[in-house]
Amino acid sequence: MTIPVLGGDGNAPSPRGSSVLDLTPAAGGAAALSREEVLSDYRLAFESRQASLIGRREVLTGKAKFGIFGDGKEVAQVALAKAFRQGDFRSGYYRDQTLMFVLGLLTVEQFFAQLYANPDVALEPCSAGRSMTAHFATCLLEPDGRFRNLAELLNSAADLSPVAAQMPRLAGLAYASRLYRELPELHPMTQFSHRGDEVAFGTIGNASCAEGLFWEAVNAVGVLQSPMVLSIWDDGYGISVPNELQVTKDLSELLAGFRRAPGSRQGYDLYRVRGWDYPELCAVYRQAAAVARREHVPAIVHVVEMTQPQGHSTSGSHERYKSKERLAWEVEVDCLRRMRQWILAEGLAGAGELDEMEAEATRRVRAQQLKAWEAVRGPIEREQSELMALLVELAAAAPLPSVRDAVERVRTELARQPVPLRRDLMAAAHGALVALAARIAGIAGAPAGAGSADAPAAGLQAAARRLAAWRRDHERATAELYGSDLYSATPQAALAVPAVPAVYTPDSPVVDGHKVMNACFDAALARYPHLVALGEDLGQIGDVNQGFAGLQAKYGPLRVSDTGIREATIIGQAIGMAMRGLRPIAEIQYLDYILYALQILSDDLASLRYRSKGQQKAPVIVRTRGHRLEGIWHSGSPMAGILNLLHGVYVCVPRNMTQAAGFYNTLLAGDDPGVVIEVLNGYRTKERLPANIGEMTVPLGVPEVLRAGRDVTVVTYGACCRIALEAAELLAQVGIEIEIVDVQTLLPFDRDGRILDSLRRTNRIVFMDEDVPGGATAYMLQQVLEAQGGYAWLDSEPRTLSGAEHRPAYGSDGDYWSKPNREQLFETVYELMHEASPAAYPLFYR
Repeated sequence: MTIPVLGGDGNAPSPRGSSVLDLTPAAGGAAALSREEVLSDYRLAFESRQASLIGRREVLTGKAKFGIFGDGKEVAQVALAKAFRQGDFRSGYYRDQTLMFVLGLLTVEQFFAQLYANPDVALEPCSAGRSMTAHFATCLLEPDGRFRNLAELLNSAADLSPVAAQMPRLAGLAYASRLYRELPELHPMTQFSHRGDEVAFGTIGNASCAEGLFWEAVNAVGVLQSPMVLSIWDDGYGISVPNELQVTKDLSELLAGFRRAPGSRQGYDLYRVRGWDYPELCAVYRQAAAVARREHVPAIVHVVEMTQPQGHSTSGSHERYKSKERLAWEVEVDCLRRMRQWILAEGLAGAGELDEMEAEATRRVRAQQLKAWEAVRGPIEREQSELMALLVELAAAAPLPSVRDAVERVRTELARQPVPLRRDLMAAAHGALVALAARIAGIAGAPAGAGSADAPAAGLQAAARRLAAWRRDHERATAELYGSDLYSATPQAALAVPAVPAVYTPDSPVVDGHKVMNACFDAALARYPHLVALGEDLGQIGDVNQGFAGLQAKYGPLRVSDTGIREATIIGQAIGMAMRGLRPIAEIQYLDYILYALQILSDDLASLRYRSKGQQKAPVIVRTRGHRLEGIWHSGSPMAGILNLLHGVYVCVPRNMTQAAGFYNTLLAGDDPGVVIEVLNGYRTKERLPANIGEMTVPLGVPEVLRAGRDVTVVTYGACCRIALEAAELLAQVGIEIEIVDVQTLLPFDRDGRILDSLRRTNRIVFMDEDVPGGATAYMLQQVLEAQGGYAWLDSEPRTLSGAEHRPAYGSDGDYWSKPNREQLFETVYELMHEASPAAYPLFYR
């Protein structure tokens, strides 16, 4: 048996010198596979196939919303599982059910619980019904939010649907092993690693290899030289689009340039193997993982001649786009069919024995599917019974036939639904209350027991109150089922970090802002041995603004690292490292460049805790800088986009470097991810250096009043704070005193209502920032006027002052006409006061 290692024809010599793997028991090939192991593998693969077939039928009969399954990929995943060890991580996609079954990380019953969207995390442990079927995860955290002993577990990062989005974090999951091996200060962290011997296993479909994220991540891992084994499940299509319309050449040919030369550690071991060849797959995966684990050389296994017997998903049929010849070929090379033929040819079992095994496997899968269905339906049916009883009571208490008939119609309609959901129960309860609305209003003031004429009214009121209370209780309970764990609620939460004010002494020096940042990061690296920083130009030159100057020389290139220009995998690398117990600060050089990484920040980082129902976390700190500089791509302020897409990540917008240092310290003491956006023009601004720069913290969601005032509240943040303070001096010359509030963080926003307190005093408010009109200023307005109820305290219309609709033009004059300036703020505030008292505040400038 050969282990094909990629060359032009897919069968070139191995980079380690030979393409022949000795299949003796010691070598771990087919000869080392016992009859019992082979038959167990076949049984598990067959059960997985039955789960796919039954799952599709459950969707088509209406019991589930959508199905996407791993049929056709079973044999390769059985083989891959043989290489998986304690401490290893999987970062895959939605075809990997067989791998999860074989590793014991998922039962068939749990698989169907996810198909049915069961929100009980004990029954659906991957996502508690939040992710659609075939999105897998394992629990990485203890109940108190601390990491479990990951080195003793088989681990799976929580899957996400966007294709290739599993690739960036795969780079970090693999790179963590290198750090755990090569950094002596991490060796005591045995909870996370056996001295870096863990492999990160990635899986991806062939069509997803057309995505830029795939190539960026493959390049990044090759540069980082980390122990990754990536499997490409190649069935020739991406939904209906064949490979020739996806990629320029066969993927094996495209990847050939990454192959490492003989004797070199730079590059990849590349393999090509057929997805139905069970013994060859077993040998390939054992060799690929062994080399990656021992030598920290990544590998890519291109698994070809795979099939997808049911097509892409339940959304359509592959018969629409595959030829009859292709469909016939897929039947012929189906991996289960070929594995069965191999077992018979090798004399490992007879046809009758396999028939019996398959029949028993089908019965077992069906039994677990039924159990999962009963488990998800049981609680809903009990809730339905409670509601039906309340509706009967309500109808009986109704004094008028029209009211009784209306309630009875709601009850009958609910009873007719074959499989009602919780939303149907809530709609029925609400419908009954609406039907009673006019009658309830008419009897609202009737005291109970006021006489025989009032008794029916009192009974109806009591029944209606019980129904309303049932609905409120279930609204709260189900909101928790479907909406918890966006942020940490553990004792380690960033919101629980106590505030530690900056301490200044008579000797506290006045320094440039970048030196404040440098002192902060120096103290953090000394305090936290598992803290690593990475980014473009971060290491050797200490970042473009010198916040890390000299720190690579002090702490080494593995802790303060330069990266390539690859924002998506900078963030992904940080996510993977954070999931393995490290604390990364990932720098995106400018705020404008965060757009390259926004999809990974949003789809992976921001939703990780939520989509795993609090079972996984990645406390990444993203460092960037923005707002005022010069030009279209160096002075953007896309804050509304960040706010809309990054719920689940805290967004800190400090006005100076001391406040930024406090936010870094707060986030490092907590277990939530956060973004800190430093002010670009603050690095050369003078600040006093706190004596406790390594310990001071700034609480999240707590605005600061920078200047007290009686007339108008100005709410702003970041670079606009300085502009507001300048405008305040001008306004004071004409008798207007504004109160300036620095929000400090946009997520969370003013947890204690301090801005509302200011508005109660001034009764007028202006929101100012550098985003486009209707951007973050509109968000702040909504938070204060709607969420905090500030509209009740307004004596004038609220105003927003933002940047222009266009991107900032180049040069200082371009900045002046693109971003808010002090003259604009002056006039905005002055016009509010003119409206209140035209005589006292005439419009002298018009």
